[in-house]
Amino acid sequence: MSTAPVTTGVAQVNGIRLHYTRAGSGPLLVLLHGWPQTSLCWRPVLGELAATHTVIAPDLRGYGLSDKPATGYDKRQMADDIAELVRHLGFERATVVGHDRGARVAHRWALDRPDQIERLAVLDVVPTREMLRRLDASVAAGYWHWLFHLQPDLPELLVGNNVRAYLEYFFERWTYNRHGLAPDAVDAYVRAFSRPGALRAGFDDYRAQERDLALDDEDSAAGRRLSMPVLALWGSAGLPARMPALDIWRQYADDVTGAEIPECGHFIPEERPDALLSHLREFLGRSHSV
Repeated sequence: MSTAPVTTGVAQVNGIRLHYTRAGSGPLLVLLHGWPQTSLCWRPVLGELAATHTVIAPDLRGYGLSDKPATGYDKRQMADDIAELVRHLGFERATVVGHDRGARVAHRWALDRPDQIERLAVLDVVPTREMLRRLDASVAAGYWHWLFHLQPDLPELLVGNNVRAYLEYFFERWTYNRHGLAPDAVDAYVRAFSRPGALRAGFDDYRAQERDLALDDEDSAAGRRLSMPVLALWGSAGLPARMPALDIWRQYADDVTGAEIPECGHFIPEERPDALLSHLREFLGRSHSV
């Protein structure tokens, strides 16, 4: 494991302040978290990854200690935030690992700026447009929260007085062993989403769906695909396990490898960090096959 210090910083990009964690040296590796979490989710793997890379783990727009503006939650804007952060920190290219909503930001970043992305790993997701196209009874039962979070004002009203109970519902049901997240991490996520504006910002991430789908449909119609190597990983008890995840990603990218992680739910970096590290080391070390 890297003995390099882990530091934090704040950068002004695109008119907002983004908070980030940094460790290590070498080629840049950017880690993008999902909902309902912050960059803290990468804590179990950050040290090992920092042994060979400069690792940057930002809080996305609206999350954690980053600003929570009233607008800008479409994935193109959120991806542009991270691209500008990378430039601000003096880098031109990065390998990107995205989990959940962070994987959707990473997917959009790789489509919009393929010259900046060397490799892309997506954790426990399939592309947004494909998930919605496959919204049968089984998928809808798993992704019900999407439809709830899309509603204006109602989620804030119903969740606002009991953030802990709402988040713990997901941390329990989306983990394989029902207690896969460290209690101090859960406490940190509850604090993060109890801050002013945090609940609304997290739901606005979902409410950008119409814009996100329009961009995805434009890319599909134009035949734009991911050209860099892509690694798709999902938990055996995660929601993408209900779908042919690897086949789906191969419709969107030219060079895809992937695997299901056994005895794992949605929160791969925290539930199965050793398995994730093993897959990432192999992915980071292999040559481009196309």
